[in-house]
Amino acid sequence: MRPAGRLMWLIRLAVAALLGVGSIAPAAAEMVLHRGNGTEPETLDPQRLRGEAAGWIAMDLFEGLLTVDAKGHPIPGLAESWTVSDDGLVYTFILRRNARWSDGSPVTAEDFAFSWRRLLDPETLSDYAYFLWPVKNGRAINLGRMPPSALGVEAVDDRTFRVTLEEPAAWFVSSLQHTSTSAISKASYERHGEDFIRPGILVSSGAYKLAEAVPQGHVKLVRNPHFHAADTVAVDTVYFYPTENRETELRRFRAGELDLTYDVPDSQLDWLKANMADELHIAPYLGNYFYAFNLTRQPWASNRDLRKALVLAVDRTALATLLTKGGEEPAFTFVPPRTAGYTAPQPDYAGWTQAERDAEAQRLVAAAGYGKGGKPLEVEILFNTSENHRKIAIAIAAMWQQKLGAKVVLTNQEWKVFIDTRNNRTFKDVARHGWVADFDDAVTFLKLFRSDIGRQNPSGYANPAFDRLMDAAGRERDPETRQDLMRQAEALLLDDIPIVPIFYHATQNMVSRRVKGWEDNLRNLHLTRYLRVE
Repeated sequence: MRPAGRLMWLIRLAVAALLGVGSIAPAAAEMVLHRGNGTEPETLDPQRLRGEAAGWIAMDLFEGLLTVDAKGHPIPGLAESWTVSDDGLVYTFILRRNARWSDGSPVTAEDFAFSWRRLLDPETLSDYAYFLWPVKNGRAINLGRMPPSALGVEAVDDRTFRVTLEEPAAWFVSSLQHTSTSAISKASYERHGEDFIRPGILVSSGAYKLAEAVPQGHVKLVRNPHFHAADTVAVDTVYFYPTENRETELRRFRAGELDLTYDVPDSQLDWLKANMADELHIAPYLGNYFYAFNLTRQPWASNRDLRKALVLAVDRTALATLLTKGGEEPAFTFVPPRTAGYTAPQPDYAGWTQAERDAEAQRLVAAAGYGKGGKPLEVEILFNTSENHRKIAIAIAAMWQQKLGAKVVLTNQEWKVFIDTRNNRTFKDVARHGWVADFDDAVTFLKLFRSDIGRQNPSGYANPAFDRLMDAAGRERDPETRQDLMRQAEALLLDDIPIVPIFYHATQNMVSRRVKGWEDNLRNLHLTRYLRVE
């Protein structure tokens, strides 16, 4: 057979084989998800991260003893089961046999013991160390009074992790879905030190592993083949894009560059409801939006009536119905409605008309010696750079100016600068704040106002009576009595007025029709492992 004839024969043979019974199927296309993700993460270190955007990425990378399902409900994570002693003090967690790090090595109880000691070590500077204060010696370690080795945790064997508490804490297990309580690989940390979190080095325990982290660009995660439920994960690669400008994020979504948005601009909600309603998701949220007074500075530290005047003069209903229009609800309390088993106490002025609130606000300002014939009332509002936050600040500033004669200055800072200014309480008067439930319990909100909580305390509020009530609620094992103690604590908080409650959040997300598995939920948690792209 001539060479050319032999070549044609081989081609015809190959074509016949491909079309026959033994034909080769085309490789499945890679499934990629593109997510808008708000602010740039400061770190992905689970013991050091802060902020919702970093938390969403970390929940894809790390799984704790507990995790959440597609609806945000707590479920077993790396712990397949646990038991609690009759006195409520000793928790024994059994890790899954197939719990693996992304390098294939087993996740062990010692990894958790090491990570929890690291979380509480004062040198870690974790904003969330208080999650483990209920553990024996946890608070003393975090305050530098005892060494991390004294923590009440024990790796009984590779799969058995025993935790001893100082006193019963009804909410303890629920809190263990929070990323800060996840484990990092002890072996990797001892080998790489603080570089353990870098792409190419990080070993993770969640559904994904870290491929790239480009500052102001994206974070790229790829499937973790050693994840214990890897066979249920559909998305192969997920990109998280920091996008603080909501208008820019929406444009990218409409151009098909993003499959999900972190948020939507308030100014576009009416148009989106009319034109893209099938991709706009608005849902109630266990979160709040408020302003915090700086109680480490005057006149706010000593003038409760002046603080109350500013609270009364804010027309929350107008803000929620005419400005934000995204499903938010006017707030007069700190703990949001729909929090499991809890009904917040309402201050008396919640039942007044806005005209009545305004009149009382004006009387309080005059009685405090401000306004006409008195000292000028000057207020600076600090917020992080965002068109949505700016619009709210402008509206509130107008209310304070028109009703109380205040001179209001608006100051915005980029996220990383803002968060340090706010948490270190170096802002002048009031700062924008918000809190999202770490788990579905009132304690996740009220604990912020403990005098010993540190930088997370929004205002520097300190009231020993409030601390005692929260301590008693933490010890209480009867659910109704526990909720009543927290209601008493919140009533005291609201009467002391360290904050300006503004509204309870709702979530607004754009979700492409191509994305399946999205479940609106009170926690707004949407792990990539539950999603797929068609």
